[in-house]
Amino acid sequence: MDNNRRKFLRRLALGSGVLATGLPSFAKVIGTTDEQMDRSSDYENNGQHFNMCGYAAPKIDTVRVGVIGLGQRGSEAVGRLSYIDGLEIVALCDKYPDRVTASQKTLEKMGRPKAREYSGDEGWKALCESKDIDLVYTPTPWHLHTPIAVYAMKNGKHAATEVPASKTIDECWELVETSEKTRKHCMMLENCCYDFFEQLTLNMARQGLFGEIIHAEGAYIHDLTKDWLFNKNAYADMWRLKENMGHNGNLYPTHGLGPVAQCMNINRGDKFDHLVSMSTNDFTMNTMVKELAAKDNFFTEYVDRPYRGNMNTTLIRSNKGKTIMVQHDVSTIRPYSRIHLVSGSKGAAQKWPGPERIAFGHSWVKKEELEGLYKKYSPPIVNHIGAIAKDVGGHGGMDFIMDWRLIDCLRNGLPLDQDVYDAAAWSCLMPLSQRSVSKKSTTVDIPDFTRGGWQTNKPVDLTLDGGASTKVRSIKPDLKMK
Repeated sequence: MDNNRRKFLRRLALGSGVLATGLPSFAKVIGTTDEQMDRSSDYENNGQHFNMCGYAAPKIDTVRVGVIGLGQRGSEAVGRLSYIDGLEIVALCDKYPDRVTASQKTLEKMGRPKAREYSGDEGWKALCESKDIDLVYTPTPWHLHTPIAVYAMKNGKHAATEVPASKTIDECWELVETSEKTRKHCMMLENCCYDFFEQLTLNMARQGLFGEIIHAEGAYIHDLTKDWLFNKNAYADMWRLKENMGHNGNLYPTHGLGPVAQCMNINRGDKFDHLVSMSTNDFTMNTMVKELAAKDNFFTEYVDRPYRGNMNTTLIRSNKGKTIMVQHDVSTIRPYSRIHLVSGSKGAAQKWPGPERIAFGHSWVKKEELEGLYKKYSPPIVNHIGAIAKDVGGHGGMDFIMDWRLIDCLRNGLPLDQDVYDAAAWSCLMPLSQRSVSKKSTTVDIPDFTRGGWQTNKPVDLTLDGGASTKVRSIKPDLKMK
């Protein structure tokens, strides 16, 4: 069969082209084009260059870090990282020089040496090209995550990037290809995997207490409208608001998805197979911006733009026939929720919007029994660094656990808990959900970024064997994170 014929038949199977009729009015941007899906298929068929799952890079006694992006998340990261011994922040970069100056003051308060400074639109390139950096840590706007991570790896650095790691399927594959070819780690900084209840349920799932995991749910439901999306001082150049225009799907899937994917051993014994996605219309954002524009001309340009629907619901089926529901809503007034739900043949665990709960029957266990489960099944990383992490802070401590673990793995030459395949698989819901939504919830195949490696890759190691040698500096009360 010739290549053109093969691609034509594949597009029919994907529900693309002329078969997609009666598209809704918001279908102006398709998250993943037919051409990208074709290229994705080609990448899968080409096979791995090198398997980064379980890869232990050479030890780095002192990890030299360059931080790019010093807004809210980046400035907080500088504070957290400064507590970790065996680490030096040698470079700071932001588009705006005053942010670099502010982070220098944080280093000074922590008794750390002054870092080299970079600024401007492309200062990050010069930082990545520097010869004295081991890890590039990137809490920037989303559109820079992949370009910076790729450039860092090509210049011999490990890369750690905020969520989502990529915005397109092409970018997902670019991360995978670059990491495999350079043998440099690319970790997405999914902090929710290190929250205390998520760590508890991961270990309990690993110990078989929930039986066979059948279904899971995750979400990011957080009303960002008033305080963040439409706040002129919240995000530089209103970039977060702009991400919610012309992109209708799950734009921020990884907080809810990452922890349950680890419980289900995705990329390590199972893999995502396909998804369907559906969004509501927008019932709040355009209304809100019209009210703001009536009082402030600044918001006029944002009136009647193609805002994403309030709620997106995406359903994933795995290769082994398990299911995951992932939801995203940042524009409806309701309590915050990440919906961490793991449901198995012997029990279930759930948190958000209510408190953490575990059941081995038709009723949730009592508080005393839950406390006992925490004592018995909290994994070694929580017992080792959890109390210190709570003292440092950062979303209750999970940010610091993540940072400490990343540095400890690099210092001891251990595989990372999250590799480039996780970054790609968890992030790809962003473009693929948009594709499904734009085609009346058509089924969309999810690429196998491990290219078959999932069948033999080992689950995430929950021990601290070979590591836990990284110390933490004394906590300064005035530098505690939120």
